[in-house]
Formats: sequence, structure tokens, C-alpha cells
Amino acid sequence: MTDNVLLSVAGGIATVTLNRPERHNVFDDALIAELTALFTRVGEDPAVRAVVLESTGRSFSAGADLGWMKRMAGNDHDANLRDAEALGALMKTIDRCPKPVIGVVQGACYGGGVGLVACCDIAVASDAATFSLSEVKLGILPAVISPYVVAAMGERACRRYFLTAERFSAAEAHRLGLLHEVVPADELHAARDRIIEALWQCGPAAQAAAKDLIFAVARKPTDAAVIRDTAERIAAIRASDEGREGLSAFLEKRKPRWLSAAEE
Repeated sequence: MTDNVLLSVAGGIATVTLNRPERHNVFDDALIAELTALFTRVGEDPAVRAVVLESTGRSFSAGADLGWMKRMAGNDHDANLRDAEALGALMKTIDRCPKPVIGVVQGACYGGGVGLVACCDIAVASDAATFSLSEVKLGILPAVISPYVVAAMGERACRRYFLTAERFSAAEAHRLGLLHEVVPADELHAARDRIIEALWQCGPAAQAAAKDLIFAVARKPTDAAVIRDTAERIAAIRASDEGREGLSAFLEKRKPRWLSAAEE
């Protein structure tokens, strides 16, 4: 791991920090590989309950490093395809991380940076943050990030912002659904901690199962197969150790074991 991305794990929270403030936290092939490895690692770590994705400096991320993009433009189609697939693997790894992922956006968030935010389960930003899907200004596309951004912001909004590359405010990002919450800059870390506290109250296995449930039912018809699948899911988790413990703790008016253990 380089100093361009940092990882700290404390109290069950893994914090992944983009740390290229002088370059506005742009990413290249090396940083993409590092981030993919880190998110794979924390996703598999049983001691990690949640992941925070944040960055240092004035910008959250200005997206792709233009020097890297220029270098890739000089390569052939196959090399560009492999490179784009690596970015796709990163987006999928964050999106499908079995732990809740919280994106904390303190400043400018452009291009691929918007993709990173869209892959987070929960995103909170400073009211000073700005956003842009700026790729078409460079004659390219927000292609690899598009499934996640369209899912977060909706097709109609993307038909504007993919095509105009306009900057938009944190308030607009919240209205469109990219962000869950916008707070004053000096309250950003408090908002992050409040979200973490809410996540701590819940069963970790249930959270992973709930996240997987969303992917199983989103944008699908509620047909017999989906109905059967959702019934199978609740039947399995209700009879699991965590499900039994959660229900018993509620009925017995005590803290569940996962919460008691976290407070020790």
C-alpha cells in the first residue's frame, strides 16, 4: 500500500482515505488496484462492521488522472479494455462490499469520483461540495460508472448531467438521490459518526443479507420467482443464530449480543 490511499481499522470501522490532496485525489491504474485490494480485504474481515470512504484536502476526488487517461489513449483497444475493466472491478467491489459503506464528501467530486459516491450505500456531503459528470467535456464517456450513477440519480437526471457536464450543488445531488444527507462543513464528521452509531445497532449478518436483498429485487418484476426468493431469505435469517438472538433480545427488553459485544 502506498501513501496515496490509507487504511485504518479501529473499533470495527475501516476507514479508507484517498490521500492525494495536491492532485485533488485523482485516481490512476495503480490507485484503482490498491482500492480494489483494500475493499476486498475489509469486506472479508470479520472484525470490520462498516467501511468509511473519505479523502484528504479540498476535493473528494476529481476522477481520473488526466495524465493516465492521455497515456491510455495512446494504447490499443485491448489495453484500454483491460484498463476499463479494472475500474469496473473496483466499482463492483465497493458496490457489492458485504459491509455497509459510507461515503463522506467534503469537496469537489467530479467524473469517476461521482461513481465512487454512487457505489456507497450511504453518502453524506458538506454543503460546500460540488459535483460534475464531466467526461463529455473531454470527449469521453462516464461509461464504467454509469450503472451505479444511473441507479443513484435516475435516468432522467443522467440525461441532463451526462450530456451537459454541468456542475451541480450538494443540495441538487441530494434532491436527485446521489446523497442521503447534506450538512454544514463543520458538521460532516458528526454526521458520519451518527450514521455509524445507527449501523452499530443492527445485526451485522442481517445488514449483509439486507444489502444482498436489494440487489436481488431492484428493477425486477415482482413475479413468482422473486416472491419465492424473498420468502426463502426471511425464512433462513429468521431461523439463524442472529435472527433468533435479535428477536429474543427485543422481547426480553435487553441488548442483543452483537451490541453488547461492541460496547465491551
